[in-house]
Amino acid sequence: MTTNSPSEKRLEELREQAWKEGVVPGRGVDVAGGPIPKKPGYYGQPVVKPPVWTWEIPLYFFFGGIAGMSAVIALGAAIFDHVDLARVAMWIAAIAGVVVSPILLIMDLGRPHLFLNMLRVFKHRSAMSMGAWILTAFGACAVPGLIALELHAQQLFPGALDQLLSLAAGVLILGAAIFGTLLATYTGVLIGATAIPAWFLHRTLLPIHFGTAGLGSAAAVLELLGHRIPALNFIGFYAATIELALLIWLSVDKHGAADRAIHEHGAGWLIRIGEVLNGPVALVLRFFGFVPLAAISFLLGAFVSRIGWVAVGKISGSDPESVFAAERY
Repeated sequence: MTTNSPSEKRLEELREQAWKEGVVPGRGVDVAGGPIPKKPGYYGQPVVKPPVWTWEIPLYFFFGGIAGMSAVIALGAAIFDHVDLARVAMWIAAIAGVVVSPILLIMDLGRPHLFLNMLRVFKHRSAMSMGAWILTAFGACAVPGLIALELHAQQLFPGALDQLLSLAAGVLILGAAIFGTLLATYTGVLIGATAIPAWFLHRTLLPIHFGTAGLGSAAAVLELLGHRIPALNFIGFYAATIELALLIWLSVDKHGAADRAIHEHGAGWLIRIGEVLNGPVALVLRFFGFVPLAAISFLLGAFVSRIGWVAVGKISGSDPESVFAAERY
């Protein structure tokens, strides 16, 4: 076969067409050569394993944030001698963090003993393992702290024993506040440390958003329960302002195909709707004195945004082009 033969000429034409157009049409060429992909990927197959979380995990993020930051508010209330506020905040922390959150985790796992199995080994890169350990440590501080605080508030024991209860309550509430901060923010840190492009590229924003949403939600619940004090109103203003800033940050910080799940898909709209509700909407309502409506708006926005981030992770992890595009960042 010479270089000027029809076969050689046809082969050269096919090469040029393949590199220019990315596809080689015609009989007999699709099996042997196959189409040359224009874009990197496994022919549309996921490169990384997308999350398989169901509805329990966004709820866990939501209630975990409320529980953790309620303990932080309880610590501040105890320091400034707002005993009634501290008691209610610790009740919220205990119910949301020790009752509701473990139930949601166990429901996601499917079997109760799997939750206990996660406590046998500490895996700092496993969101579920970290969640189980932080939740356990939080509960170990929150429940005894609540009991000690209630006994001290009821003045059931006189003298030195009451002082001991007061000291124990203070130490335990401090521990609950520390682990509560981790409980409210660790999920943002850990999903940002994964290979899911939409999460990884916003790894700085996520823990700030989760922590702020938890703080604002805890204050909102307390306000809806009737605690209308300037400190909680300030927390509401602060959280809504931070969420507004994060909404602007998310709108500006784009990475093309790498995080297009946020900016081009419906799941991304859930994030933005949530940020609008707990950012500018809550801020305006609070500014004009509609505190209950502002609290409801913030709670709704915090919950919707959690659903949005989980949904975005599923879409982004299933998009091979996003995964390869994220390697440039």
